[in-house]
Amino acid sequence: MKVSQWLDSQEALGVDVSRLAAPARLLSEDEPDETLYFKEIRPCSVLCTGDHPFATVERYGTWYYSRGREKDKGPHTAKPQWGLFTRDRDLALREARSRIEG
Repeated sequence: MKVSQWLDSQEALGVDVSRLAAPARLLSEDEPDETLYFKEIRPCSVLCTGDHPFATVERYGTWYYSRGREKDKGPHTAKPQWGLFTRDRDLALREARSRIEG
């Protein structure tokens, strides 16, 4: 099953999918159709294993998945990941940019 099909089925059941966490297996098996935005704040080495702030917007069919991890003090962050599923492209982009640039 594709991410977009899963979201459509959840929406048909009346579930508010905007802040719903998609199954990790589903996200790892389905490639996004395109990535519209990506920004990461990584002042340390590429080999660093710490959690860095990032934001991305990916499109799965007619759905946009805006997700990331907000900034914290220092180069790493302990804040949990956030995510938003929407059919509104502009909303997804605004959400990602405001969380990483704001």
